[in-house]
Amino acid sequence: MADGFLGRWSKRKEAVRKGEELPPEPEPKATAVELAAPQPAPELPPPPTLADTATLTPESDFTRFAAPNVAPEVRNAALKKLWADPHFNVMDGLDTYIDDYGKPDPLPPEMLKQLASAKFLKLFDEEEEKPQPRDSAEGPGEQCVAQSDLRSDLPSSTDDADPDLRLQQDDAPGPRGPGPGAG
Repeated sequence: MADGFLGRWSKRKEAVRKGEELPPEPEPKATAVELAAPQPAPELPPPPTLADTATLTPESDFTRFAAPNVAPEVRNAALKKLWADPHFNVMDGLDTYIDDYGKPDPLPPEMLKQLASAKFLKLFDEEEEKPQPRDSAEGPGEQCVAQSDLRSDLPSSTDDADPDLRLQQDDAPGPRGPGPGAG
């Protein structure tokens, strides 16, 4: 690495810090492009035209239509011709809006009947289960309903022995802040 660009840069920087004279820049080596420069460049064919796009087939070479010197309308016409080939026009299923979202989801009717919105909208003509009426307070309905047991041994609100445990109103002033009376 000492012989490459970073090595030369490091040596020059160190020489500047020490106040020494900088070594001369090395001569750049000739590149392959510079060596070929004296030879005349081959003439480029003229850019394709719209008439050339009419002769294109799917097996044609489309690279000359992608060159920078080709007019945009010629390039677009060539690409339309290329993408019109059925080989490139195959759906892969990853397209965003290819499905018909206007059709309803295929919910099974049994699941649809259980939805609360279907019951509310009365989408199905089924009779709802009505609660069975009770015969009388002493009859068979008594066994279905749990009765509460009134117990007299529970303390009432008047039996509170400790007045500190009762809920009391908080009449303490709130924190001072901006507003009327703030100082």
